[in-house]
Amino acid sequence: MRRIGAAWVVPIDQPPVRDGWVAIDEGRIAAVGGGHDAGADRYGPLRRLGAVALLPGLVNAHTHLELSWLRGRVPPANAFTSWVKQLIVARGGGIERPDDPAVLSAAEAGAREAIETGTAALGDISNSLASVGVMAAAGLRGLVFHELLGFRETSAALIDRTAPQRAEAAGRGMDRVRVSIAPHAPYSVSPELFRGVRSAVSGSAESRTSVHVGESPEEMELLAHGTGEWARMLRWIGAWRDDWTPPGTGPVEYLDGLGVLDAGTLVVHGVQLSDDSLDRLRARGATLVTCPRSNQWVGVGVPPVERFYRSGVAVAVGTDSLASVEDLNLFEELKTMRWLAPGVPARRLLESATLIGARALGLDHELGSLTPGKRADIIQIALPTDVSDIEEHLVSGIAPPAISWATHTRNDQ
Repeated sequence: MRRIGAAWVVPIDQPPVRDGWVAIDEGRIAAVGGGHDAGADRYGPLRRLGAVALLPGLVNAHTHLELSWLRGRVPPANAFTSWVKQLIVARGGGIERPDDPAVLSAAEAGAREAIETGTAALGDISNSLASVGVMAAAGLRGLVFHELLGFRETSAALIDRTAPQRAEAAGRGMDRVRVSIAPHAPYSVSPELFRGVRSAVSGSAESRTSVHVGESPEEMELLAHGTGEWARMLRWIGAWRDDWTPPGTGPVEYLDGLGVLDAGTLVVHGVQLSDDSLDRLRARGATLVTCPRSNQWVGVGVPPVERFYRSGVAVAVGTDSLASVEDLNLFEELKTMRWLAPGVPARRLLESATLIGARALGLDHELGSLTPGKRADIIQIALPTDVSDIEEHLVSGIAPPAISWATHTRNDQ
């Protein structure tokens, strides 16, 4: 057993400890203490790390590692459908192949970047499932959602057709990375496929799913009236369905009516959601994953972060893909959230990037806080000498040179 000491310890599930320490035993956290706690010596010798803060590895609840090869290739746009058109062109009209060396090498670089900027786990969206092996080999933990699209699907047969692909990918997860299914979005998935995914997830060992919801004004218009840019886009790509009837509601109400929403659902973006919709998400126990930098890149607007927190819904944080954000540094996402939500306590923002994300991915028994019994995946942040409010400092923007790992269990199962 050993102890590491720091100017600040930020456990997340309890207030920060000035001049604190964390005891580690066989890759697990044994205790957290501060100063000259009586009996601390029983946890082993203390190694002081100096002017640093210790906190749990971050949890990025929404990424697309397989799109990392598109970094710098899809410029920002003023409207979401304009950005999507650019994305389709950049991808050559198709989706990534899991054996494409360019896709794999960029995804591997993205995984390394995530680790180097303090991330311990990802909730990754993948069409190809290439990211399962990439994450596991890099030492990341998490959940890869196999994203299914099919606005014209009149049954749930696509789920059965793709089941072997998921089974094969799960074997590459090395007990670090799990695999589930995720319907893409209300404008790209039919009601039949939505219901099929819900049935499949409810009947499986992996009860979590993810869905893009309320991201753009165009999505809201499509669901309310069946018109607008998404209707034109679906016709342009040959995906329109003539017998589809717009539900005449918002996306949360639509998906709730289909039985999609529950405590295992990660609802991503939510930029356009009303207070009533947020209340419904809270009532269902869903987690809202906000990706504010990406939202602005793709032209959907600024997410109402303060309203998210005020609603009481559980809020996690994601970067989205390198096709729509500069980097995978989750601390930069926190900096943007602090700018957008000055009234939200820094402690809650940090919780969103750690414990709430871990809980949403089913990893809170292992990660997300410096709690005895959890994995000792602990990052250290180099500090200036005058930090008096450590939580506020950590959401002010932390650059990669200040981030390193105090201890990491990436080599353990």
